[in-house]
Amino acid sequence: MVKSDSSVPDAPSYALEKAALERGFKCIAGIDEAGRGPLAGPVVAAAVVLDPDRIPDGLNDSKKLTEARRSAIFAAIIANADVGFCAAPATVVDRLNIRGATLWAMCGALDALRTKPDLALVDGRDIPEALSCPGEHVIGGDGRSLSIAAASIVAKVVRDSMCPIMDCGHPHFDFARHKGYGTAAHLQALVAHGPTELHRQSFAPVMAARR
Repeated sequence: MVKSDSSVPDAPSYALEKAALERGFKCIAGIDEAGRGPLAGPVVAAAVVLDPDRIPDGLNDSKKLTEARRSAIFAAIIANADVGFCAAPATVVDRLNIRGATLWAMCGALDALRTKPDLALVDGRDIPEALSCPGEHVIGGDGRSLSIAAASIVAKVVRDSMCPIMDCGHPHFDFARHKGYGTAAHLQALVAHGPTELHRQSFAPVMAARR
């Protein structure tokens, strides 16, 4: 059995999943997102159902891992778990607002799984109303639940991999470097070139750059 990395301080565990199994649930998914804060690009949600006998080593909140470590664990998750993800592009963010787009993507990620969970552990305070199974919110879930931590890694790696593609049509924005976040260089490019179709038009710095 592959175990979680107990050497990592405050590492997540499988305790929430075990408790749900003891309550009678058969299949538990963890859900998390990446990319709520950027000015451009999608917000990506991921759903992961772990095999308790094949949990990749070193699972943790994606923010606590280096890029190289995230990539290695991402590959192990893909090889050993059921994984679904969904990207809400900037147009959906503008139509639903960032919270609504995140919840929309979470529903899509859950529906993309091969298996059909009967419980979803969702990072944060919100449970999407359209979720296709019962859900429980877990504040700080990526630091508490291995399933949510796995979803946080998948969402982060998938979103980051989209940013070099975003650069193809707009190389002067350097999305691959700043991932769409509002860095000084990104804000300077917005002023110099104006927003692209990849930008979230409803976000204040993007609105300001259109004037």
